[in-house]
Amino acid sequence: MRLWRRKYSISNLNEVRFFLRVLFVTLGIVLLDQITKLLVKGFSLPFFDFYHQGMQLGQSIPVIGDFLRLTFVENPGMAFGIEIGGRLFLTIFSLIASIGIFYYIYRVRNEAFIIRLTLAMILGGAIGNLIDRSFYGVIFGEAPLFYGKVVDFIDMDFFHIHFLGIHMDRFAVFNVADASVSTGIVLMLLFHKKFTDVDKPAVVVTEGTKTFADQSSAQDNMSEPKSDVQSSSVNPL
Repeated sequence: MRLWRRKYSISNLNEVRFFLRVLFVTLGIVLLDQITKLLVKGFSLPFFDFYHQGMQLGQSIPVIGDFLRLTFVENPGMAFGIEIGGRLFLTIFSLIASIGIFYYIYRVRNEAFIIRLTLAMILGGAIGNLIDRSFYGVIFGEAPLFYGKVVDFIDMDFFHIHFLGIHMDRFAVFNVADASVSTGIVLMLLFHKKFTDVDKPAVVVTEGTKTFADQSSAQDNMSEPKSDVQSSSVNPL
């Protein structure tokens, strides 16, 4: 009994390690996202008497010519400037989605690494933008709690599209969190087969199982009533 408990506890510990290990990816994305946003927006550390000015809203700095620029904009909507609902709705939606993804990562903690990596990337991006919406308004004195704007700054050239009155020559300005969510979704589409196999029950036929089935059949046969020949009485001579 003690040996079984020990094996069970070790198994649980390994599952927790797998779960926590992939969350380091989420943590790394959140940190990178927030550091880059603060460098763009600017911040101060009064305790250390430190102030970083950052960029002016609307300012654009070429990095690779016009192909890649740093352009500071603030987005009240979803990723890539998509606006659905109000700011409070988006904040609550992001919070619920983050909790759901976190739970699902724990649920599939024993599945393939690509599944956990994909979900960890999406979770990191969701948390990164959630921090902006929840706290940036209060931190920078711009809006109440949960009514902040998301900082975007990656400005990339795009294919020139002129179709049905739509004119597009640059990609929507985005951030590290948006890129992480988009990459996670692309990976999910590429490896969708692994995701569809997660909830399917695994049917494993081993030699031991076959032997056990044969033994069960034998026991069933032994439990059946004896044949008429065996059960008939023998007349004494």
